[in-house]
Amino acid sequence: MSLGRVVIYALLALVAIYYLIPLYVMLTTSFKTLDEVRAGNLLAIPVSPTTAAWAKAWGSACTGVRCDGLAPFFWNSVYMAVPAVLISTMIGSLNGYVLSHWRFRGSEIVFTALMVGCFIPFQVVILPMARMLGTVEMANTTTGLVIVHVIYGIAFTTLFFRNYYVSVPDELVRAARIDGAGFFMIYRKIIFPLSLPIFMVCFIWQFTQIWNDFLFGVVFGGSDAQPITVALNNLVNTSTGVKEYNVNMAAAIIAALPTLLIYLVAGKYFVRGLTAGAVKG
Repeated sequence: MSLGRVVIYALLALVAIYYLIPLYVMLTTSFKTLDEVRAGNLLAIPVSPTTAAWAKAWGSACTGVRCDGLAPFFWNSVYMAVPAVLISTMIGSLNGYVLSHWRFRGSEIVFTALMVGCFIPFQVVILPMARMLGTVEMANTTTGLVIVHVIYGIAFTTLFFRNYYVSVPDELVRAARIDGAGFFMIYRKIIFPLSLPIFMVCFIWQFTQIWNDFLFGVVFGGSDAQPITVALNNLVNTSTGVKEYNVNMAAAIIAALPTLLIYLVAGKYFVRGLTAGAVKG
């Protein structure tokens, strides 16, 4: 092995260790007792590992005035993220299909407007979203949060799908039209079967954005509809009682676990989707 390759691998190993140290500290601290956290070394392995902090974070930790742990907020996030991801991805797929193979007068203007939507900060849409949810009487509900994330995510999913579908040959679609296939027949028989890589990209992207969102959750989620990110903030910043760092670390890992698992299981599909054309066009 050449010296240059050894240096590259050594640098990569150092960067990986530097990147993983915070996760290591969180994980080891979550399995320590509070006395061990106070008396021991931050990087030390737990002497007597215990899952008490995990159990408390999940079922009985106080998140403000409530002391029923992260469990109800975790399921709030599931009920919010899953339908929002599926709906925004399907709408983005159809939009991308139309903008790439069924162009109409003004389609480029529509696509440009959607691209601009990708760069609109969260803060700009808070007031009009709040006005809309109040008008349809869906404020402070999980359904309202789903609608907010679908509307905000459509610009991104449309951009991804449109740039991917541009790489599908026009001749394929024209041949299907000549054979009498219509809009949905072409999508179902030709476009959709080719779309697995870009669907995975959008699923991972949207799930990560929606699950980790805090601003929309704290603004539009009522007391019974708040996602886990809001609950985690409330748990960590609760000022009453003793500061339980082991519980805080366990709660942070619980909140991050779904996105970590998705990247571990489906991360290779994300890379494949990007290299297959998700950022082309």
